[in-house]
Amino acid sequence: MKIKTLLVDDEQKSLASLAKKIRNHLPLLDIIAEIQDPEDAIEAIDQFNPQLVFIDIAMPNLSGFDVLAQVKNPDFEIIFVTAFDQYAVQAIKHAAIGYLLKPLDDEDLQLAVKNALANIELKNAAVKNHTLLENLSIQDNQTRKLAIPAQNELHLSKMEDIVHCEGSEGYTRFHFKNNSNILSSHSIGYYAKTLTSSGFFQIHRSHLINLQLVEKYYNDGHVKMENGNTLPVSRNKRSELLELFKIQV
Repeated sequence: MKIKTLLVDDEQKSLASLAKKIRNHLPLLDIIAEIQDPEDAIEAIDQFNPQLVFIDIAMPNLSGFDVLAQVKNPDFEIIFVTAFDQYAVQAIKHAAIGYLLKPLDDEDLQLAVKNALANIELKNAAVKNHTLLENLSIQDNQTRKLAIPAQNELHLSKMEDIVHCEGSEGYTRFHFKNNSNILSSHSIGYYAKTLTSSGFFQIHRSHLINLQLVEKYYNDGHVKMENGNTLPVSRNKRSELLELFKIQV
C-alpha cells in the first residue's frame, strides 16, 4: 500500500529536487501534490488528508510551523526541511518529529522516511504535532515536553521532571522526580545530542543528567541527584561539569 505524500516548499528548485529523489528512490511514497504557497498547503492538507507531509520551515507569509498550527486535523507524519535553525531543530527533536537539513542527503532522506513509515503504524502523529506546537510557544527549555518513544507507546514528559537518563545496550532508561522510569528505544547518544542544549550534560558514556537536579558533587567523582541516585562522572568530564556548576551559580 502506497503512502499518500504531500510536498510543500516555496522554492521551485528545492521542491522539484525533493520530488525527483522520492520518485527515484522511495517507490512506497505516492506524491499527491507539490505546493509552493503555504496558504494553499493548508487547504490541500485538509482536502487530501495525506499520511506524510514534507514541509519547508522558512517560507514567506507562513512558516512550516504556522501551516501545521492552522491545519484542522494534524494527524499525519511530518518531515520538516530546513537550512538549519538550531531553535527549530531542537523543538522538532523534542517532539520526536523527523527533519532534514538542506541540501538534502539521499541517505538522510531514506532514514527519515523509514522512521516516518514506522511512526505511521503507531498512529501517534497528532500527539507529537500538538507537542511540537506547544513547545514552540515555550521559551524555557526545561518546561518543554519531550516525546519519549517506548514499546508501542509515546510518553510526553516535562523535561524539568527528568532527573537523569541511563544508557544500556542501545536503549535509554529515563528516571523521574517521582522515582518512576521509562525505557526508550533510542540510545543514550541520541538523547545526548537532543538534550544537551536544554540543560542536560553527559557525565559518563552511560549517564546523562539534568543539571538543575544535581544535589551534590563528591570529590571522588560522583554526583547525587534529586531522586537520591548517585552516579559516576568520567575523569575527562569532571572539570567541564564543575565549570558548568560555576556558570549556574
